[in-house]
Amino acid sequence: MTGARELTEGDIVQITDDRGRHHTVILQAGASFHTHRGSISHDDLLGRPEGIVVTSSGGTPYVALRSLLEDYVLSMPRGAAVIYPKDSGRIATLTGLRPGWSVLEAGAGSGALTCTLLQTVGPTGRVVSCERRPDFADTARANVTRWFTALPETWTLHVGDLADRPWGDDGPFDAVVLDMLDPWEHVDTVAAVLRPGGVLVAYVATTTQLSRIAESLRADGRWTEPRAEESLVRTWHLEGLAVRPDHRMIGHTGFLLAARRLAEGTVAPARRRRPARGTQGAAGA
Repeated sequence: MTGARELTEGDIVQITDDRGRHHTVILQAGASFHTHRGSISHDDLLGRPEGIVVTSSGGTPYVALRSLLEDYVLSMPRGAAVIYPKDSGRIATLTGLRPGWSVLEAGAGSGALTCTLLQTVGPTGRVVSCERRPDFADTARANVTRWFTALPETWTLHVGDLADRPWGDDGPFDAVVLDMLDPWEHVDTVAAVLRPGGVLVAYVATTTQLSRIAESLRADGRWTEPRAEESLVRTWHLEGLAVRPDHRMIGHTGFLLAARRLAEGTVAPARRRRPARGTQGAAGA
């Protein structure tokens, strides 16, 4: 088959049964995958092109495809909660990351966002991650290594607090992503290592955190007006003419707040707010 890539040992493969249930396996010669619907020998997949159908010992057909990063993230071992693909993809867009850029990430969690950042900046870029908890750092390192089949040369993982700047003189960065409980405590640190025009994205879970980081950036004065958003994903049921939203959806997972670093010495212009409706009438009464 022209252009076909054969499945090899170490490949992360998603196999899907006739009911749409997904399973993620890492191919290994001589190994088998077992479910209550029978087993599948990895040898039946090795050396064959992805997109084939294999049948378990119990007679159930499975489609075998190499896992996309989205599949892998949702099945990876977790230390901290992972950033969902709907958010990590949006973070990559908000930061404007492109091949060759550098990004600072704090904290690394389980490595889900790290994988997205590394794929986005490519082999000529670099990602520097900072994680306070050694156990989370170990999980992130293992997950990233498993996805890329080796520890990426473009990635540096530091175990330590962001405020201590464990990356030393490595910088400035094109973007900074903060996934932590108290991002407002690190505004000064981030401003010092982010280039003018660079983007800060903070991922927070609650409206209280969202308000506090926004007001901290405004008070600091070295940032454009912060903007906030959340993304919701709703899949649809497709069965002939029975087309309707699924009953379950990926709802709120976190808020994304983005702001850009102003040039050194620049003061952000004072915000002008539209008067609340009815205030002019009250003043003129």
